[in-house]
Amino acid sequence: MTALRGYGKRVMVTGGAGFLGSHLCERLLARGCEVLCVDNYFTGSRQNVAHLLDNRLFETMRHDVTFPLYVEVDEIYNLACPASPVHYQHDPVQTTKTSVHGAINMLGLAKRLNAKILQASTSEVYGDPSVHPQPEDYWGHVNAIGPRACYDEGKRCAETLFFDYHRQHGLPIKVVRIFNTYGPRMHPNDGRVVSNFIMQALRGEPITIYGDGSQTRSFCYVDDLVEGMLRFMDTGAEHTGPLNIGNPGEFTMLELAEKVLRLTGSSSPIVHKELPQDDPKQRRPDIARAKALLDWEPQVPLDEGLARTIAYFRQRFVT
Repeated sequence: MTALRGYGKRVMVTGGAGFLGSHLCERLLARGCEVLCVDNYFTGSRQNVAHLLDNRLFETMRHDVTFPLYVEVDEIYNLACPASPVHYQHDPVQTTKTSVHGAINMLGLAKRLNAKILQASTSEVYGDPSVHPQPEDYWGHVNAIGPRACYDEGKRCAETLFFDYHRQHGLPIKVVRIFNTYGPRMHPNDGRVVSNFIMQALRGEPITIYGDGSQTRSFCYVDDLVEGMLRFMDTGAEHTGPLNIGNPGEFTMLELAEKVLRLTGSSSPIVHKELPQDDPKQRRPDIARAKALLDWEPQVPLDEGLARTIAYFRQRFVT
């Protein structure tokens, strides 16, 4: 990747002030792109992009993607949607609207501009999987009426819309399915396991594990995730996805808790609570397609990524 690969290209990132979006904006600016960061600041934060505001190629806009947007850009990354259970279950109807109406509005804009558009989908489209690890051709095992359905089904419907726009209108699309991602700028109270464990450990509070701790997740450091997204966007129009982007390393919740305790030097006890409804028992991406197409695979080991994330949380949130 050369620094000037995107020189002069106008790129819009919806959800650009969020955890993933802010890192993506940084990388696009480093390429020489003009970047329009669009966010309604429900879960995103101005602080995540404050260090970018002096860059003459960077612009922010407060906007909710459930309403149409009329701008002129060359590429669109559609990341707008609350992504943690605490946030997406706060207003489940609005979560579904963000995924579905947001996709319709961004696809309509892309169609008018004939702009390449990438949808940030999720491993949640696989639900509580009966196939392990999860390849892209697995259709999933999702409860369509459960408390997580606003996010799971909203993202599934967004994928449907993307592929129908591609088939019906010839729109150049990219669909990535993002697996658990972590790193600096995560929201400290988003309920996701990495931020939960780190904040609890740094504050000396009990580490909360739901269920017996044997359920697994695969954790991808944010820099690796963004690199995969950028490489996929750079591919030709014939490559639409869906494409898994994540780290195939698989860890139980107990293993993660023990790593966080060791890396923070915390003596917090571990406590167990009831497993939430429809919480997946295992999650691990099959990234064979990404490796073959993009020559990509994660580079940051979990211990190293956790150490960077802990340092951020310690400096930013713990006095």
